[in-house]
Amino acid sequence: MSSLPSTTPRQPVYLDNAASTALAPEAAAAMTAAWTTPGNPSSLHGSGRAARRLLEEARESIARDLGARPSEVIFTGGGTESDNLAVKGIYFARRREDARRRIVAISSVEHHAVLDPAQWLADEHDAELVVLPSDSHGFIAPDKVRDLLAERADEVALISVMWANNEVGTVQEIAEIARIGAEYGVPVHSDAVAAAGHLPVDFAASGLSAMTVAAHKFGGPQGIGALLLGREVACVPLLHGGGHERDIRSGTQSVAAASGMAAALRAAVANLDETTARIGALRDRLAAVLVTVPGVQVNGAYSIDPSRALAGVVHVSIAGCEGDSLLMLLDAKGVECSAGSACNAGVAAASHVLLAMGFDTATARGSLRFSFGTENTDDDVDVVAGVIGEVVERARAAGLLSAAGARTGGVS
Repeated sequence: MSSLPSTTPRQPVYLDNAASTALAPEAAAAMTAAWTTPGNPSSLHGSGRAARRLLEEARESIARDLGARPSEVIFTGGGTESDNLAVKGIYFARRREDARRRIVAISSVEHHAVLDPAQWLADEHDAELVVLPSDSHGFIAPDKVRDLLAERADEVALISVMWANNEVGTVQEIAEIARIGAEYGVPVHSDAVAAAGHLPVDFAASGLSAMTVAAHKFGGPQGIGALLLGREVACVPLLHGGGHERDIRSGTQSVAAASGMAAALRAAVANLDETTARIGALRDRLAAVLVTVPGVQVNGAYSIDPSRALAGVVHVSIAGCEGDSLLMLLDAKGVECSAGSACNAGVAAASHVLLAMGFDTATARGSLRFSFGTENTDDDVDVVAGVIGEVVERARAAGLLSAAGARTGGVS
């Protein structure tokens, strides 16, 4: 009797690692071990001291891997909280010291976790929001920072420029921007969520005053991050309670999550060169496949200088297509990617990052981000190569039908 062919479905090809990575085995093991240890890390008994020891070992490990002092690592609930704490907390501290310091300067390509609190400060707390422009590849020119500070340094509360862009992969000259800020006595914060674990990141060498990282972007658990904050940088806490984390972020710390974050970062940093080379090769292969489709252009720094781009990100615009249609059609083919930041999922709007780079709305809406992680292989690129032509053709046909329906008022 012959056996029936296997009907086991193929696992989806996951190419949305810039949104969230799979939990690294090292992180899972560290978290499992921590979960077996009872005790609040603020308690004074033996179990509390054991939990505190695990927490501080995680802090020391993260500090070592990010070029910081352990006392500069403040655990938070994730990247968004860290960005909010940096932008709001430093602003409030600087205004308290000198009421003239009303300016919050951010780049036009920031994540909403920086954009929105900065706008909130302008709307509710008398801040003046200055947006530093991007060029067509997503770069912020350090000279724009210098021009602002040369004219209005006494009024600037802080500057925030992301280390690497989560959508198009462009890596900024963050050390130069931090150096200019320091020259004028202005603190510089960087959202390094897309950079940590994927680029060599050294907080001390960068000259930054504050830096945000999030565990789930490099194989750690969701729901934990850190703000690296220089000891001399004043920051008003947003949460008040038990005075945890240097009295800057109150709340009982998650020992297991901190242990998982530290283990994942340790593995990412230890394997950084090998991983960068491997996923960079996958990125190059995929980009070469995508540009064979008519009407596809690669965006961000990768299109002009791959050495200034994240190794794992390919961002493309596809003429005549809607990003949402492309996403659904690819998902139906078992390929999972993104139209931009996952924090805007479900919102059919053009990416503010692409608009800031000078893209028209139609081009911005017809864009996709493919992002690689440690578990991706050449087979994943082969799957995309096998379906992308058909997907684009169907998405364009859907767009033409939609446009025709709009012109006729939807009457057939």
